[in-house]
Amino acid sequence: MGSIVLKSLSVLLGIFFIFVGTMKMSSLISKELHKDLRKEYVKYAKVFPLSDTLDFKVPSKWYRRVVGSLEIICGLAMALIPYAKVKQVANVVLIFLMLVAVYSHYMVNDKFERIAPALSRP
Repeated sequence: MGSIVLKSLSVLLGIFFIFVGTMKMSSLISKELHKDLRKEYVKYAKVFPLSDTLDFKVPSKWYRRVVGSLEIICGLAMALIPYAKVKQVANVVLIFLMLVAVYSHYMVNDKFERIAPALSRP
């Protein structure tokens, strides 16, 4: 029984990340939300954690695309690939992305309502 629940949860979480990543990559799902995400990523790119250390400014367009692509790839891995090692790698990548998201939200002084979704993911 537990195996079915874990598999179902993995598939649903994978679909969720595919959905979120797709919103960041294109306006297929919602033009308004995609436009808002593009505007927000301009702020997040300015506070990217390693930009000061590496003396490198991250273009917001590529930052958003890389995050969206990683969410889609990891979501596909969680939803479709049955190997536990692959799912663990996808989980680690997603946890790292969510930590960077929480940091970015905090650094641009976003309200808790904007930070909460990043806190509630894996």
